[in-house]
Amino acid sequence: MINKISPSLQAAVADIGDGATVMIGGFGNAGMPSALIDALIEQGARELTIVNNNAGNGDTGLAALLAAGRVRKIICSFPRQADSHHFDALYRAGKVELELTPQGNLAERIRAAGAGIGGFFSPTGYGTLLAEGKETREINGRMYVLESPIHADFALIKALRGDRWGNLVYRKAARNFGPIMAMAAKTTIAQVRDVVALGELDPEVIITPGIFVQRVVKEAA
Repeated sequence: MINKISPSLQAAVADIGDGATVMIGGFGNAGMPSALIDALIEQGARELTIVNNNAGNGDTGLAALLAAGRVRKIICSFPRQADSHHFDALYRAGKVELELTPQGNLAERIRAAGAGIGGFFSPTGYGTLLAEGKETREINGRMYVLESPIHADFALIKALRGDRWGNLVYRKAARNFGPIMAMAAKTTIAQVRDVVALGELDPEVIITPGIFVQRVVKEAA
């Protein structure tokens, strides 16, 4: 019987090792799997490469992972905001590496990994520092930059509901990066508010099919 339900948050993240590349869903706090991040901090993995839309805000979630000194590199599109003080301090001290990627390119690089695409040409970033060292090409009179896919060892995402096969539905804007990250990682771990019985999720509204999900864990009430 296929049953991807993990017994605990701690068990779900137990095999994330030092140096792993981890995608973390969310757009700010919307869709951020905070319970899984807290479990990862408790687990102790270090030297992580994190892929996320931003570089954490406030003192919780991704910001807490940065503050704990567990991140070696972050790939994101929006590293600085008014309350990104943990990232700012670490970056200025040379303790974390940043790979800045425009948001559309970031989303497409993740999607490309899941779709098995070896690379794609984007006009975004051409003529800027972001294009240094990358192949460029003129297509129909416009200049483009070759971007590579982003693969991950793990993806930590948040969904509204999931079943034991790993099928997921999301709540509104919390859907953001979760579906494409689930496709781009070797192991996808989904934090859900509710675990439902097979058949309770309308197939027409399932966004992430269970084939892309390896573990489902219910967040604490």
